[in-house]
Amino acid sequence: MNINSIYNVFFVGIGGIGMSAIARYFVALGKNVAGYDKTPSLITSDLEILGVEIHFEDDIKNIPISYLNKEKTLVIFTPAIPKNHSELAYFKENNFNVLKRAQVLGMISKNTFCLAVAGTHGKTTTSAILGHIMKSVNATSFLGGISENYNSNLLLGEDKIWVVEADEFDQSFLQLHPNIACITSMDADHLDIYKEATALEESFIAFSKQVSETLIIAKGLPIKGLTYAVNETADYMAFNMKIDSGKYIFDVKTPISEIKNIEFHLPGKHNVMNALAALAMANVYGISLEEIKKSLATFKGVKRRFTYKIKTPDFVLIDDYAHHPTEISAVENAIREIYPSEKVLVVFQPHLFSRTKDFAEDFAVSLSKFDEVLLLDIYAARELPIKGIDATWLLNKIENKNKKLTRKKTLLKDIQQSSAKVVAMLGAGDIGVMISDITNQILKSSKNEI
Repeated sequence: MNINSIYNVFFVGIGGIGMSAIARYFVALGKNVAGYDKTPSLITSDLEILGVEIHFEDDIKNIPISYLNKEKTLVIFTPAIPKNHSELAYFKENNFNVLKRAQVLGMISKNTFCLAVAGTHGKTTTSAILGHIMKSVNATSFLGGISENYNSNLLLGEDKIWVVEADEFDQSFLQLHPNIACITSMDADHLDIYKEATALEESFIAFSKQVSETLIIAKGLPIKGLTYAVNETADYMAFNMKIDSGKYIFDVKTPISEIKNIEFHLPGKHNVMNALAALAMANVYGISLEEIKKSLATFKGVKRRFTYKIKTPDFVLIDDYAHHPTEISAVENAIREIYPSEKVLVVFQPHLFSRTKDFAEDFAVSLSKFDEVLLLDIYAARELPIKGIDATWLLNKIENKNKKLTRKKTLLKDIQQSSAKVVAMLGAGDIGVMISDITNQILKSSKNEI
């Protein structure tokens, strides 16, 4: 398909983080962009400011008339959209050019030098760090989160070099053929799609075979490539790590060189791993270690990745997207590093009935590490309920006496009744929206007490 022949681009599910980055890209190209999403959000509001026409009711009559010209319209959809979606069905039945988001990303990145970041955990932060580093060579980056440095999930540069987040969901990353790629992790996830962990692993192996030049992997993964690790022997190794005034300072050894006293401001060993992966990819591309060091020192993070909503001497509120047991444990470890003597409350909203069922025991272990647990109802997203799988069922598995179910309407009260100084609100559902209201109400009540 020739991008130049496209006048209109219609997105079914335009509010998704990956979809919205591509929507921004087509806006930048001067295309007419419109779309549907289930609910309004900050992402859809930002797109509307750019001139994108968005509606929130699935009805064919809501599709702008100009987009009904099949010769001039490209339709892009996310696999998360249900099969009975009437607008998507209309486009398919009437033979429009209808492509998945991943197909479009693969198509428009085909003629670029592509650096792709894959992994069940860490890929969003790693790709955001890499995108920040690669700004020095005017790369364009498509991210799976909003970069704090640029307040966007699209870092627009030239079309010669692309940084992309390679998503394993629905095997989307197999549409990519990167020159340089990284795999951060291969923990079992998306078993509603893959059914078995071995199928997910096979998908990553297939992705690795599509890398034309250099593959970089976290040490220990069952794939051949340049390795990276923290305090372990690897091709790229971070060592002499210490924490000073809330930031990490560490040295890095590469296959041919070494650089000392890198400063990095994101908490947690897992984020040092993410920084090291991005460093390795940029270094393999040809960015000097000194240039990379400067970029790492100025990286501010990704929204909803250990984001401080409130940070005072008396109270801390942290927002994080963590929705897998491994991610929850990583957040807990990071909090303990920074606040080793403080009581910590976690508010968790499980995401998907299937994920809750598949990883219930692991969720119970990771959540039990906190001093207190508040558990919200399961966020269904694209799924129908599974009989017997609910928040009460999960709560009963958590071996922590200080645990209880909470509801959206009682959440603020439950948080305020806790004596915990540090509160972490975790999840991939609408808890990310809830936390803004919780933050405002806590700040308001604190102000009233003064």
